[in-house]
Amino acid sequence: MIDYENVQVKSLALLKGEQFRVRVFLGPNNKKLPVELVLAMQELGDRAEYIVLETPGVNALDFHIAYYLGVLTTVDPLGFFHIISKDTGFDALIKHLKEKKVFSFRSASIEEMPCFAQIKTNGNDSNVNSVEIEHKNSPLHSSVEGLIKVAVGDLVKRKASKPRTAKTLMSTIHAKCGKDISVIDMKAVFEELIKRGYVKVDGEKVSYALPAI
Repeated sequence: MIDYENVQVKSLALLKGEQFRVRVFLGPNNKKLPVELVLAMQELGDRAEYIVLETPGVNALDFHIAYYLGVLTTVDPLGFFHIISKDTGFDALIKHLKEKKVFSFRSASIEEMPCFAQIKTNGNDSNVNSVEIEHKNSPLHSSVEGLIKVAVGDLVKRKASKPRTAKTLMSTIHAKCGKDISVIDMKAVFEELIKRGYVKVDGEKVSYALPAI
């Protein structure tokens, strides 16, 4: 969820993955949008949506984001919800959601989202080719890589008794990798399993194509 009144993003290059859904919140006075953003939204198709406020007001856009966040957490309770805004007023809501075991985070830019913490840009945020992965020995990368190996090893050993729903799989990852791992790391492991093709999600059901170990 992008607070466009607060952060005028142009590039959505990092959000092209199938796991992302983008909503850009516009105030009633946002009459013009950069061509780059419009084309990027079109490219995402039904995974992108503009939400335009009809009436201006103090914090009106913030309340709209809070409303849609509440709706989305009901529709997709296992989703990870990102608010792109420099407005620290969202942080109290984010803290409350975390206490309710809802995955959520506020970032000042798309590039600062937790799932891109291991990515750095070389001075050109609008060009996906300028994005490179930081050294594989970085603490974050090593941590998640280790958790992925633990999770995959456990799933392979389970044979026919693997979790059959996304919710159960998340609980299994949490239990196997340690109850003290962060929500961000647990979600990163889950998303990486999908990205690598080890796990396929169809609605709430999951299937597997695990590597031989």
